[in-house]
Amino acid sequence: MFKYNVRGENIEVTEPIRSYAEKKLGRLEKYFGNVPETTAHVNLKVYPFPAEKSAKVEVTVPLPFLVLRAEETSSDLYGSIDLVVDKLERQVRKYKTKIHRKSRERGFDIGNEPNLIEEKMEDDENPLEIVRTKRLSLKPMDSEEAVLQMNMLGHNFFIFEDAETNGTSIVYRRKDGKFGLIETD
Repeated sequence: MFKYNVRGENIEVTEPIRSYAEKKLGRLEKYFGNVPETTAHVNLKVYPFPAEKSAKVEVTVPLPFLVLRAEETSSDLYGSIDLVVDKLERQVRKYKTKIHRKSRERGFDIGNEPNLIEEKMEDDENPLEIVRTKRLSLKPMDSEEAVLQMNMLGHNFFIFEDAETNGTSIVYRRKDGKFGLIETD
């Protein structure tokens, strides 16, 4: 059902690496029934820095009803593949639980939704629950000031009104320690 596009950066994708990635990602297929043929994009990266050698695996599976995406970094390429597949399985189970819960609440069949194969769900999975709501007024500022405000508050993101565009923007701290900016239209 899935086709695989496995490519490497700073690494030659050998047949054992390709077959291991395909075998592990094949575990995801058990969650889907009649899904059209899809290409799973797998990107393997190796960072050969002398101090800390690490391997990063990024997987994107575009489905008609859902895009599965995960990335993991560890010191071992095969370990990174295992971690990313575990993360993708959690995403599928969470999505499946959400769809079934909504269909029960609204009292209708999910005939238009993907044919996800039934699996016994663990009791420890928590539904998505909003436990706190905050209201804020957005202050006009530039992105540099927003980063300073975010750091001062000790947060990982900060919402602000962009003084130049008058639109709502978000600055956030990336995993690599740098900052990102999301602008709205």
